[in-house]
Amino acid sequence: MTIQDLKSKNCILFEVISGSKSFGLNTPTSDTDIKGVYYLPKDQYYGLEYIPQISNETNDEVYYELGRFVELLLKNNPNILEILATPDDCILYKHPLMEKLELNDFLSKLCKDSFAGYAMTQIKKARGLKKKIVNPMAKERKSLLYFCSILKGYNSVSLLDWLNQNKLKQEQCGLINVPNAKGIYALFYDINKTLGYKGVIKNEESNEVSLSSIPIGEHEMAYLSCNLEGYSKYCKEYHEYWNWMEKRNEERYNTNQKHGKDYDSKNMMHTIRLLQSAAQILSTGTLTIKVTNREELLAIKAGEMEYDDLLQKADDLITSIEDLYETTVLPEKPNIEKALKTLISIRKKLYS
Repeated sequence: MTIQDLKSKNCILFEVISGSKSFGLNTPTSDTDIKGVYYLPKDQYYGLEYIPQISNETNDEVYYELGRFVELLLKNNPNILEILATPDDCILYKHPLMEKLELNDFLSKLCKDSFAGYAMTQIKKARGLKKKIVNPMAKERKSLLYFCSILKGYNSVSLLDWLNQNKLKQEQCGLINVPNAKGIYALFYDINKTLGYKGVIKNEESNEVSLSSIPIGEHEMAYLSCNLEGYSKYCKEYHEYWNWMEKRNEERYNTNQKHGKDYDSKNMMHTIRLLQSAAQILSTGTLTIKVTNREELLAIKAGEMEYDDLLQKADDLITSIEDLYETTVLPEKPNIEKALKTLISIRKKLYS
């Protein structure tokens, strides 16, 4: 089932322009994102082919099945509430039955956690991106050898430096465990390559050191420490970094490089916008997504604010949201019974 299939079968109930254009934050380079609501053809809905969500390949067009849409509204999901709050000039199509779903029936104190929680997730992402920008990783992946050291009294030296200084090869080394000493190994060396030692590691992709059988009478050359936890952390960060490099939005990356603030400014703009929306809901009992502070938010997007100042702004907004939560007239959560009755009445009309 594709979006075109839904349209050809007249299953679209709601279709809107979302994102920056609906927020009033679009610029000449902004994409057009489309969101919508649909219902499944009767046979599919009553059968085993329930599909809760359908999107295009680039994920800039996303449609939610009616029941899934209501389910997310009841959770005060920010993206879904914003769809229902779309201003008239961004609504492409609205089935008359969608009038039954009124925004005010779903706004509740849940928005404190849903909006602010989502915003905090975005801040975490921004911090992670900042780390990636400030700490680029070499394309050549380090082997476990980089995380091994040779113990020297109360000090240690890099295994690779030690091997180089002594003109030794890791392939001719043999390791055995040191009892009751995690990550510590006795290192032996096979000068004539006759003892069958397996080396420190089998190959560059090895995730653990190799252990060898050491003949009786051989003497250890040194003691080796392997920081396996450090290597595992490095591998995770390496994978995350190069996965990000392959999938990053070049326009956003170049913008971030241009303003030189070392954070995803678009991400931070939407983080502040989300927190301001949560404050608006709790203080006014409604949600208007067309922003009134376009210049301020676009200045954030352009990287005109320092990262620490943005974090402080976010902290101040969260404090304000906590205070508003205590005084708001909104209910603890939406009226689930009313929402279900509305959903059922819509479905009865659609499938009658």
